[in-house]
Amino acid sequence: MNAQFASIQRQYSPAAQPLPVSYYEWEYRARQALPNGPFGYIAGGAGSEDTMRANSDAFLRWRIQPRLLNDVSKRDLTVTLFGQTFPVPFLLAPIGLQEIAHPDAESGSARAAAELGVPFILSTPASRSIEKVAEVMGNAPRWFQLYWGKDFDVVASMVQRAEKSGYTAIVVTIDLPVRGWRERDIRNHYYPARAGVGTANFMTDPVFRSKLKQPPEKDMDAAIALFLSIYFNPALTWNDLPLLRQYTKLPILLKGLFAPQDAEMALQYGMDGLIVSNHGGRQLDGELAALDALPKISEVVQGRIPVLMDSGIRGGDDVIKALALGASAVLLGRPYIYGLAVAGEQGVKQVLSNLITDIDLSLANTGRKSISEINRSLLVKAQ
Repeated sequence: MNAQFASIQRQYSPAAQPLPVSYYEWEYRARQALPNGPFGYIAGGAGSEDTMRANSDAFLRWRIQPRLLNDVSKRDLTVTLFGQTFPVPFLLAPIGLQEIAHPDAESGSARAAAELGVPFILSTPASRSIEKVAEVMGNAPRWFQLYWGKDFDVVASMVQRAEKSGYTAIVVTIDLPVRGWRERDIRNHYYPARAGVGTANFMTDPVFRSKLKQPPEKDMDAAIALFLSIYFNPALTWNDLPLLRQYTKLPILLKGLFAPQDAEMALQYGMDGLIVSNHGGRQLDGELAALDALPKISEVVQGRIPVLMDSGIRGGDDVIKALALGASAVLLGRPYIYGLAVAGEQGVKQVLSNLITDIDLSLANTGRKSISEINRSLLVKAQ
């Protein structure tokens, strides 16, 4: 069903066109390649999309002030998180339903990431299962992003599957108690989850399947109905977090924090890392820009646990600014999905290669030779 759904909604762009370079070129080409529904789902945000604009504008308020005449002939882009050293200071953000962008889906994105050593975070509502993505990645670094739904038996099963399949961290997204008001999806009448898109991790989960009267292969409608009934969990609270510790030894990060008070709570509850994020502007309109929230969160944490950031990362200068304001690393979202939409796995690889080179050149031009040398002194507030 999902393959048929993807095949009828996608319009392929001419393969002979050269691949884009800038973020806006990728976005434009993705718009040409995809129908209104899929493109609106990927590109859109909540309400008037003010939060999306705020994410971009926040980067413009900070300017880089290089220190020159330093030896930057050899540069080091590596970062270390939870005892693992990664070759670049960014990871691929968890984005679900990737089959709506291209038939390669998460498998294509994961292969591209693995080839370049970029850590890949698999989303719960993925188009490819935990095990299939692990298979295409081999020993490459990967994390699993968890939407903590209403049925904890299913939640625990997925976490244990991820740990067994070589994922090395669990990212609990906490800023989706209910779906945001997304006007593009409403206008386009586009609700792919209702057609079973992005349900691979559920349809392959033994605990989820055990709760069905018939397997999904015989009654997909009933399976989709169960998925929709347990996906959101607006009753989730801080007091639920310790329960997850009983089912995994992996580091647990909370994704979606914005308030310094919530960072304090995360420390009190023994979380291993935080991701400052407003879901790329997809959940709440009028929200604070992620980059604006980052410094205060970092100030609270004071280096005790890693603080990552996403929402608005478009180029190497954005990465430099986020690292200077306290991020241990950043997550890349829409840019790589546009690459996927334009050219599948090869498109993702090109986006990642471009960003790696951009970060490397930007680092050298700041007068720094390693990611560890980036700090707040590199930035000044725009006048």
